[in-house]
Amino acid sequence: MSDKARPVLLSGGNPQIPKGEGDAPVQAYIAAMPGWKQRVGRALDTIIMCAVPNARKAVKWNTPFYGAPDSEGWFVSFHCFDRYVKVAFLRGADLDPPPPVASKQPDVRYFHIHEKDAIDEAQIGEWVRQAAALPGVKM
Repeated sequence: MSDKARPVLLSGGNPQIPKGEGDAPVQAYIAAMPGWKQRVGRALDTIIMCAVPNARKAVKWNTPFYGAPDSEGWFVSFHCFDRYVKVAFLRGADLDPPPPVASKQPDVRYFHIHEKDAIDEAQIGEWVRQAAALPGVKM
């Protein structure tokens, strides 16, 4: 890929990807994630799609979003920051157990994946299954 074709990386190394529906913009986002973050993005996409095989995908606000196939809303997204990838469960306060990081928005809960962190596929998959069963958040 030539430098002209490479997406711009915003603060924290977050790729600037045009908004769009479907798998293609999400895969473009993941491919543009810098360094170790790309491995995390690929793992998250795989975990989400294994837990909810027909999940809808989109990129909005330079962030991949996933929605349940029978819902207009979204249940999870992720975003690059300097030292971690932030995973946002949009109704995370309703998950059992809730993800560990609180948000200013009372329903939203986060967890962060740092470079050396092991990815807990079982826990993430369980959160994804629970989140997809809840009404999605419309955006």
